[in-house]
Amino acid sequence: MAERISRARAVCMLVALGLLVAWLPLQAAGSPALADVASPDGRLRVEMALDDAGRPNWRLLRDGREVIASSPLGMVGEGVDLARGLSYAGADAVRPVADDYELLSGKRRHNAYRANRRVLRWQDARGHELSVAWQVSNDGAAFRYELERPVPGLDTWTRDAATFRLPSAAHGWLQPLAEPKTGFARTNPSYEEDYLQDVPVGTPTPMGHGWAFPALFRAGEDWILLSEGSLRRGDAGSRLLDGATAGEYLVGFPDEREALPGGAALPWIEAFPWRSPWRIVAVGDLATVVDSSLGTDLADPPAVPAPSIPGKASWSWPLLGDEHTVFEVQRRFVDYAARMGWRYTLVDGLWDTQIGEDRLRELVAYARGQDVSVLVWYNSAGDWNDAPQTPRGRLLDQASRLREFDKLKAMGVAGLKVDFFGGDGSSMIAYYLDLLADAAPYGFQMNFHGATLPRGWQRTWPHLQTVEAVRGLEFATFEQPNADRMPVHAATLPFTRNVFDPMDFTPLAMVKLNDRVQRRTSPAFELAQSVLFVSGIQHYAETAEGMDQVPEYVRGFLSGLPEVWDDSRFLDGYPGRHTVFARLGGGRWYVGGINAGPGPRKVTLKAEALGAGPQRGLLIADGDDAPGFAQRRVEFAPGEPLELELPAAGGFVLQLD
Repeated sequence: MAERISRARAVCMLVALGLLVAWLPLQAAGSPALADVASPDGRLRVEMALDDAGRPNWRLLRDGREVIASSPLGMVGEGVDLARGLSYAGADAVRPVADDYELLSGKRRHNAYRANRRVLRWQDARGHELSVAWQVSNDGAAFRYELERPVPGLDTWTRDAATFRLPSAAHGWLQPLAEPKTGFARTNPSYEEDYLQDVPVGTPTPMGHGWAFPALFRAGEDWILLSEGSLRRGDAGSRLLDGATAGEYLVGFPDEREALPGGAALPWIEAFPWRSPWRIVAVGDLATVVDSSLGTDLADPPAVPAPSIPGKASWSWPLLGDEHTVFEVQRRFVDYAARMGWRYTLVDGLWDTQIGEDRLRELVAYARGQDVSVLVWYNSAGDWNDAPQTPRGRLLDQASRLREFDKLKAMGVAGLKVDFFGGDGSSMIAYYLDLLADAAPYGFQMNFHGATLPRGWQRTWPHLQTVEAVRGLEFATFEQPNADRMPVHAATLPFTRNVFDPMDFTPLAMVKLNDRVQRRTSPAFELAQSVLFVSGIQHYAETAEGMDQVPEYVRGFLSGLPEVWDDSRFLDGYPGRHTVFARLGGGRWYVGGINAGPGPRKVTLKAEALGAGPQRGLLIADGDDAPGFAQRRVEFAPGEPLELELPAAGGFVLQLD
């Protein structure tokens, strides 16, 4: 490993040069296609060709219209270039792919993936072969690199030549990645920045470190969501980099600072046959893209048997802070979860010093008597950041982890929230996987904060219930400008971060944030997030005292929300402006909608979108019942839609009978 790391560092200076090469325009963008593969419905088609420099390139068409123009792909290692000077070595026949699976922590319990698969092979002058596997479904296309045997000079993967060339007139919703080792206690990057809204492609990243996945684009009637999936040991989390021309985005690897101390940042290859992460392109109208499940469709099946136990959770920290992680307060939050019928309560940082292990054991026993399970917080960090919260450093090596896990299991703890990771380097990704692998036999439900995008891990590791990787509610509590931006931010997340992966935004502050910051969203806007935001374990920020101030019908709604969503449907919306989704659980539909403002907006709900015949249910919206709710029964039928008007930064929920 040490030799691999030193070689990786030696080639880091060459990576920038390699990226410049990738920016050069393709010499033969119009090269004839050598092979293609279409979606099952025939509307999407990928074509692959080879340009005059021997660079494999691909393009993606929807209904015959070019969505991604000719773009290169290929792998570059320390001593080999499988991105140019290649010859075409043939393609396998197209074959259908069918995969049906259950997922409890996402937006849809039963998932059916249907695609057409084709593998194309390319060869360099020395006979080294690179295979590119394409899978094209009705909602998008994905490719990955495959190596059947070792390639000399490719122990460390220094550059992915994959490029996405979108139409130059396209616009994007993009989250910049922060510079490593900046922010609170040097904990960046943590996927916690605001999205740039509807900006022209070619807008440079404001932080200079690329764009986070997933990235959303609109080009006329086509919507495109770019992401990646299925990170395994040796892989690094990648990002998009600005290309040389508007609409061109490159795949970039992590900064060398995003690694465990002494560990690797660049991806490595050590076992064969080897498969890269998937590069994912969801394509269609807006409903097709946001209803897509490609991120988990393409994920590896469960790695080990592990129970998945979703649920709702009470949690003191977001509105009360560190000083309230004490026994008496946490016991009240156990009682709060029990009253609401929620499965969990989360005991946050500093429990080891402010509660102690003996009293934590007492708290867990008390919670068990209330039919509530306890989750506990851990600081992941070694010396890659300065986050002072404890317990710290107990999970860094396997021996220490297992000692801690043995102790927690004996106490009856149900799961862990692990915080303050250090980026996307391959050694850091391996650390995540070590935590998941070691926690699985204990049945611990896992939650990562200050973390990377999970990229479908929740399917491979079913006990991974949620991951932060979002600028969540806590930011609104820190300072007023964050709270001011929250309506637009919240109306962006169902179209971006939360499309494929569970998101621990920690919603729901219906009464107030704190004495320093004024909330800019209405109580009904906050309530709607309980339906709009998908998370295996949904940690609610509202306190017991705040919950006592809302009407009984609001408490009843939150108590009755299902722990698992059976299905989800996009009904209406536009990123950053407004959003309306329906979620099916427990045999009934729940609809949530928000308006980001700044003025009122009319929303139309059609009965046909939710089933045959008339629809009836309880509507909770903005109104005069303290602290700002109203309820009424509604009925609408096919051809007779329900018309709602949402105030600026307002929202609603609808529970159908």
